[in-house]
Amino acid sequence: MVSPNRLLLSSLLLTLLLCVAAGATSSKNVTKIGQGYRLVSIEETPDGGLIGILQVKQKTKIYGPDIPLLRFYVKHEAENRLRVHITDAQKQRWEVPYNLLPREQPPPLSQSIGKFRKNPITVSEYSGSELLFSYTPDPFSFSVKRKSNGETLFDSSSGDSDPFSSLVFKDQYLEISTKLPKDASLYGLGENTQPHGIKLYPNDPYTLYTTDISAINLNADLYGSHPVYMDLRNAGGKASAHAVLLLNSNGMDVFYTGTSLTYKIIGGVLDFYFFSGPSPLNVVDQYTNLIGRPAPMPYWAFGFHQCRWGYHNLSVVEDVVENYKKAQIPLDVIWNDDDHMDGKKDFSLNPVNYPRPKLLNFLDKIHNIGMKYVVIIDPGIAVNTSYGVYQRGLANDVFIKYDGEPFLAQVWPGAVNFPDFLNPKTVSWWVDEIHRFHELVPVDGLWIDMNEASNFCSGKCKIPKGKCPTGTGPGWICCLDCKNITKTRWDDPPYKINASGIKAPIGFKTIATSAYHYNGVLEYDAHSLYGFSQSIATHKGLQGLQGKRPFILSRSTYVGSGKYAAHWTGDNQGTWENLRYSISTMLNFGIFGVPMVGSDICGFYPQPTEELCNRWIEVGAFYPFSRDHANYYSPRQELYQWQSVAESARNALGIRYKLLPFLYTLNYEAHVSGAPIARPLFFSFPTYTDCYGLSTQFLLGSSLMISPVLEQGKTQVNALFPPGSWYSLLDWTHTITSKDGVNVTLDAPLHVVNVHLYQNTILPMQQGGIVSKDARMTPFTLIVTFPSGATAGEAKGNLFLDDDELPEMNLGNGYSTYVDLHATVKQGAVKIWSEVQEGKFALEKGWIIESISVLGLEGSGAVSSLEIDGRPLIGVSNVNVSTSEHEHLNSEGEGEKKTVMVALKGLNIPVGKNFAMTWKMG
Repeated sequence: MVSPNRLLLSSLLLTLLLCVAAGATSSKNVTKIGQGYRLVSIEETPDGGLIGILQVKQKTKIYGPDIPLLRFYVKHEAENRLRVHITDAQKQRWEVPYNLLPREQPPPLSQSIGKFRKNPITVSEYSGSELLFSYTPDPFSFSVKRKSNGETLFDSSSGDSDPFSSLVFKDQYLEISTKLPKDASLYGLGENTQPHGIKLYPNDPYTLYTTDISAINLNADLYGSHPVYMDLRNAGGKASAHAVLLLNSNGMDVFYTGTSLTYKIIGGVLDFYFFSGPSPLNVVDQYTNLIGRPAPMPYWAFGFHQCRWGYHNLSVVEDVVENYKKAQIPLDVIWNDDDHMDGKKDFSLNPVNYPRPKLLNFLDKIHNIGMKYVVIIDPGIAVNTSYGVYQRGLANDVFIKYDGEPFLAQVWPGAVNFPDFLNPKTVSWWVDEIHRFHELVPVDGLWIDMNEASNFCSGKCKIPKGKCPTGTGPGWICCLDCKNITKTRWDDPPYKINASGIKAPIGFKTIATSAYHYNGVLEYDAHSLYGFSQSIATHKGLQGLQGKRPFILSRSTYVGSGKYAAHWTGDNQGTWENLRYSISTMLNFGIFGVPMVGSDICGFYPQPTEELCNRWIEVGAFYPFSRDHANYYSPRQELYQWQSVAESARNALGIRYKLLPFLYTLNYEAHVSGAPIARPLFFSFPTYTDCYGLSTQFLLGSSLMISPVLEQGKTQVNALFPPGSWYSLLDWTHTITSKDGVNVTLDAPLHVVNVHLYQNTILPMQQGGIVSKDARMTPFTLIVTFPSGATAGEAKGNLFLDDDELPEMNLGNGYSTYVDLHATVKQGAVKIWSEVQEGKFALEKGWIIESISVLGLEGSGAVSSLEIDGRPLIGVSNVNVSTSEHEHLNSEGEGEKKTVMVALKGLNIPVGKNFAMTWKMG
């Protein structure tokens, strides 16, 4: 949903951004902020770590006094994870709460200051199985190396010629840097809209501080804070990736020059985690193992979603559902923005426009066909003495405070207080409100928005005597009586991060940073955790409902949010540029451990053109989270509004709904190993440097490539194909093969999106449908791809099936089945077989494999001695065998060898039982 600072400031921000970026991104400090620290004592800890004491070398006054003594703690927490934790040696400092993000705790401070050793300390190393930590005592710096090849992954030393300081540690200013090789490719550090694509771009600003400004603002701190980056390097054709997380929730600027990276942080501690990889998938596995595995999503969440701010009454929503059905466009979930609410108040229902009896009838109707309903809730609770949610909140003392009173802000319902989700009592109250609301309206999921937190006012406010909007109109102009708060160092810190891309005050249009949470925690420290803490509380509220798997969509995210929620990329524009940017943001969130992600299809505002909406659904149909959403003030843009868009939607979503079992299996893989659903090409081709910056194509899983049209007026797309054989999903006889990778110009008329499947893959598909519940029960097809014309090859795939509404997603509960699929071709024989775990569930559901197509076979394709489980099939069953010759779309694939596809139909193989099929090729 759009808010005032987004609409009113967007043009200002865009205008100022270029000039600010130039000044804000220069990392060459004229004066170095500090002279660093020296190591004065070091010892081993009982848990196998190291503890050292650092003493400041020379005090400086810039940005406040230095903390005189620091304690650093280093530990190899796992084979592939090293932690370096630096804090004040004498006083507890703010850290991301350990109950919010569970992890090992460093030893208490009281253990750390022993006798300082007067003997000089020599350079030392501390070795783990994958990583090597070493330090220099004076000035103190540390480096992290990869043990296998000695490569330096992180080096915090600062020489006289370096443009950055040695370690600086003041109460409100921390600085640390690392040198980087020129050939390192970096990804991450979000959330922001990156105009240059997925690779971090030298001298672009990277500011991390959760902010409600629209996603149309480039290179600015947006809704989430993810202080993690992945570094991919290629030395002599051997690729290796690692990641670095700085677990800190305070506002920060990160300056990347191409050869160095400098963090400038306004509080907290330096808590670094290094993940050794060495593959990009290993990195995300190791990262999510620490921060929490992504939440399992219900099956229906992978269907198509429709939303709009401005469905003024229930009959409009009913019409939308009916029109999708008439247009034969798949639709699984219908959403309400705040239109269903009474005066825009959370957990309420508008009695006139959304009368409860009629809404319940509508929900019965859509639930019966397998459709779902999701509504929005914002964190701001209306200050209204006749409003039960507010009364109960006040009675339970759940709100963030300022000067002993609940902090007053303004959002959609008018004056509001913000719940403090760091307070256990608040979580209990929130869970209870969700339960009460669910009894009123049996929603299937919740959408939590505006949780950066967004505020239409700034400073300390009171309710004026005159009129102030109370949820009857848009109401985004601040009408409270407010005074700026600059009296404390929390509201006006000495170092100004590049907030909103214009160095805005950090309390601007949010909660005042000197307001405080439970146990005296300052908003200054906890600000970027707000959406994360609300996601956890909301997840807890939904978990107990009807024994179903929670579905939550959150705008604001932090490290670990993916364990609880999906994410959409916020308020984008209906422009070709925003369509392109959406791919990079989606791919970044996969790296952040939030794989269920997508952008508002066709743009949130203003109205997209018909051609753009055609092309956008052709990309959006392959976002992990696929939703059309528009602004109150934009004309209607449901996919049936234009006949041409409806046709593109039927085509692209038609493919998506056939791929639902594949997407759902990727959801399972994400849940058990963190693997992103949508991935950059370098995840599967880490040694192929041509794809390191590729931001216009992407993979689903390891082998399904989407190459969309992203430019106006184009009916062709120039696509990069990494080495190997690729088969078109639109026509399985079309193939592209290359030894070293190739660019190919593909035809892409208005209603066509190019999707290709890589060699060595077995892709399970179903027959599609209008609702995922029905599509789910259709027969399976397996597509098996071998390298084109290979005399020997193997292919693999898998399939996870379960009762998708159970809270847990795992094997062994009696309600799930997992199938490994294998195929080989060698010496003129083809073999395809399955290995089933927990087959009972799939057998009870009656799922069958109806057809198998094998692509890339050499020769004429004549099939003889066809057997399944040792029984001959030809002549004794209804199995139909056909062969088709492949057409090579690039010259490199055309040779003397003829290659064919063999298709077998009418198989009727139970998914829940092992099978083995073999044949000989004539």
